[in-house]
Amino acid sequence: MPSRRPTPEEFLERVHAEQSRAQRGKLTIFFGSAPGVGKTYAMLEAARLDREQGRDVVVGIVETHGRYDTGALLLGLEILARRKVEHRTIKLEEMDLDAALARRPGLLIVDELAHTNAIGSRHAKRWQDVEELLDAGIDVYTTMNVQHIESLNDVVAQITHVIVREVVPDAVFANADDVRLIDLPIDELLERLKEGKVYVPDEARLAEKGFFREGNLIALREIALRFTAQRVDAQMRRYREAHGIERTWPAGDRLLVCISPSPASAHLLRSARRLATSLDAEWIAAYVETPSSLRLSQKDRDRVGRHLQLAQGLGGEALTLSGNNGNSGPAEIIRFARSRNVTRILVGKPTHARWRDVFVRSFLDELVRSSGDIDVHVLSGTLPRSEGHAHEPLPPVVEKATQSASGLLAAAADVAICTFLGNMFFGPQQLADVVMLYLLGIVVLSMRWGLVPSLTAAILSILAFDYYFIPPYLSFAVIDLHHIITFFVMFFVATVIGGLTRRVRDQADAAHEREIRTASLYSLSRALAVAKTTDDVLFVGTKHVHDVFGAKCTVFVADGDGRLFGIGNEPWMFLPDDKEMGVVEWVWRHGKSAGQGTGTLPSASALYLPLEVSTNRVGVIGVMPTGKRRVFGFDGRQHLEAFVDQIATALERARLAEQVQQTERGIFLPVVEEPSAPK
Repeated sequence: MPSRRPTPEEFLERVHAEQSRAQRGKLTIFFGSAPGVGKTYAMLEAARLDREQGRDVVVGIVETHGRYDTGALLLGLEILARRKVEHRTIKLEEMDLDAALARRPGLLIVDELAHTNAIGSRHAKRWQDVEELLDAGIDVYTTMNVQHIESLNDVVAQITHVIVREVVPDAVFANADDVRLIDLPIDELLERLKEGKVYVPDEARLAEKGFFREGNLIALREIALRFTAQRVDAQMRRYREAHGIERTWPAGDRLLVCISPSPASAHLLRSARRLATSLDAEWIAAYVETPSSLRLSQKDRDRVGRHLQLAQGLGGEALTLSGNNGNSGPAEIIRFARSRNVTRILVGKPTHARWRDVFVRSFLDELVRSSGDIDVHVLSGTLPRSEGHAHEPLPPVVEKATQSASGLLAAAADVAICTFLGNMFFGPQQLADVVMLYLLGIVVLSMRWGLVPSLTAAILSILAFDYYFIPPYLSFAVIDLHHIITFFVMFFVATVIGGLTRRVRDQADAAHEREIRTASLYSLSRALAVAKTTDDVLFVGTKHVHDVFGAKCTVFVADGDGRLFGIGNEPWMFLPDDKEMGVVEWVWRHGKSAGQGTGTLPSASALYLPLEVSTNRVGVIGVMPTGKRRVFGFDGRQHLEAFVDQIATALERARLAEQVQQTERGIFLPVVEEPSAPK
C-alpha cells in the first residue's frame, strides 16, 4: 500500500501531543506473570545503572519481602522516609507522596503499582499516586503482575479461582512509555518458591497448593506474553501510521458494546476491552434507556451506572442512548452504530426462557436482522462462579412490578360497577353492549392503575359476564361453547388495551423525565444569560444546582495571590473545613474531580469539580448531596457536569466583561494564571 503523508491537522495534533508528553514524566513498568519472577530485582538493577550514568535516582518505596539479594541492591541509593499511618491500632507504612513531590528527583522508584493505600491517604490506589508524580514531570519505575490488569481480572479468576481485588486500569498500562517483560521459566520459578526466595516457607507451601500450581503459572505466563505482544504490535502500527509508511487495514475497527442492568455486563465489558486491544480499535459502551427503563429498581439503575463507570475505567467511551419506545432498543443501537461507523457490535447471550420470545420480540434477533453489514458478536453472558453471579439471569423485559392492594381493589370495584350498569341498562339480551362496557372499564382502569390491575379486571370481567349474563344464570357453567370464544376475545382485547395503555404511560413518563432535564438546563442557561457580574453568576449557578439536585453548593475562586476562597453566604452553601479545603486545592492544581464518589480523596463529604473553559481554569465547585442518597449516580453526574460547564462558561464571560470595564476606567484587575503542577 502506498505511503501517506499526514495532513496538516494530523501533524499539528501530533505536535501538541508530543509537547504534552514532553512535560509529563515517563512511566516504565516492569511487568511479570506472577510474584517472584524478578521484577523488583530487575527494576533496581536498571535504577542503579541509571544512577551510575549520572541520573538523580530516589527510592520512594520498595518491598523486599525479606529477600537478601533484593535488599542489597538498595545499598547506596537515596531512600525516602515512609509515611506512618495508624488504622485500627495497626501501624502501616506508605510512600510519602508529598515528600516525593518536594524532592522532585529525576527518577523515582515505586514498587507494586496495584497496591491499595491505607485509609486516610490522598489517593485510594498507588497507581493514582504515580499519576500525580507523572503530572509533576517525575519519571517513575514501577512493577506489576498480569493479574492486576483490570480487563484480565475475570480471566485470571476463571483460571486460578482466586479473585484479585487490587487492579490497575488498562489505560495506565496502555499509556506507559516503556513496558519491560520480566519472564522466568516455570520450573525455575517453582524452584525459587521452594527455596524461600518468593515467600517465607510456611506461606510458600500454601502458595504452591493454590495460586502457584504449575497449570496456573503456565496460563498466566502465556497471558503475560500475549498481552505484551499485543502492546508491541500496537506500537508498531502507530509508528507506521505516524510516519505514513503504510496502513495495516483499509479502515480501523470500532466496537460497540450493548450493556444492561445484568451483572454479566461487567464480564462483557472486559471481553470487549480485550478484543479492542487485540484489534487496536476504539470501543464504545452504550445503554439504551427506553420508557420501560423507568420501572427499573434503584439497584438495577445503580448497577447500570457502575457498568458505565467501569467502561470508562477500561478506556472506552460510555454513554446512554434514548429510545423512542419500549421496543426500540435494537433500532436505536443500529442507528447509533451507523452514525459512528461501528464495525462490530458485542452483545451478551440471552439467558431468559425460550418461550418468552413467542410473546416478546428478542433483542438479539432484531439486532442481527437489522445489522446489515455490521458484524454482531454474541459473547458469554456468565461470570466466574467465584463472583457469585454465574446463575443470575438477565432482567426481564417486562418487569414484574408489584401492585398495591389499592389497585386490586380498584379492579374489583370497576368490575362490580360495570356489572351493575350492564344489568341495569342492557341485560342478557344485549351481550355486545355489555362486553363493550366491560372493555371500557378495563381501559379506564389501565390508564390509572397499570397493567396488573387491568389484567385482574379482565379475568374478573369474564367471570362476572359468565355468571350474570350467560345462561345458565348465576352459574359458571357454559352451555353454548361459542361463548368461550367470546371469553378469549375479551381477555385478548383487554390484554392488548392494557399493554398499549401502559406503553403510552411509559412514553409520557420518559418524555416528562427528559423534559425536566432539558427544562432545568434551559432555565439555568437563561438565568445565566442575564447575569452580568461574577456574583450574579455564582448566585444563579449555585441556586439552580441546589434546586435541581437537592444539594448544597459552593464555588471557590482564587484571589490575586492564588489563594482559594468560597464566594457567597447563602443558605444552600456550605463552609468547608481545612481538610475539605485541601481537596479543593488539589482539584484547583490538577484540574481533575475529587472527593465523594471519585477515586481521589473519596472520604471527603462533597464532590469537587473544576470549572474550566477551554484551557483556562476559573474555579472549583463543590457539591454536597443531602438526604439518603449521598453519592451521585452516573446519570446524575452527567447532568451535574452539564450544569458545571454552563456555570464555568458564564463565569468566564462575566469576569472578562468586568476586566474590560475596569480597563476602560484605567483600573487593571490581577490576572490569575492557571495553576501548574506542584514542585
